Amino acid sequence: MSFLYRLGFYLMGFAIGLIFLAMILKGKKTSCNYGPNDRVISNLSKKSWKPQPLLNKTFDSIAFQAFLKKASVDFGKSNAQKDSCNTYFINGYWSDTAISLEVENCEKTIEVLELIYRSE
Repeated sequence: MSFLYRLGFYLMGFAIGLIFLAMILKGKKTSCNYGPNDRVISNLSKKSWKPQPLLNKTFDSIAFQAFLKKASVDFGKSNAQKDSCNTYFINGYWSDTAISLEVENCEKTIEVLELIYRSE
């Protein structure tokens, strides 16, 4: 069998596999979080959040989830090498105001340690 026939059969099988994969994953909330920033944000968004008195009352768990969707993690300031609860600095915008949150990411919960208003 020549190389072109083998290549044609391979591409045909690959295309059929892609079609089956698209049909299986269609409509499901699947995501591929390969980057470290995406993995941390995804991990934080799945956990329960303890509201803190240092945050204003409009920053509830729903607002926290909306903040996380467009936030980025500053790994230079974060401490992700702890055994129990890792600490992350998350930069983002809330109501057109640049803020940074220092967040303690424990096994089941998230606790906000500090809220910093940034000027940009």
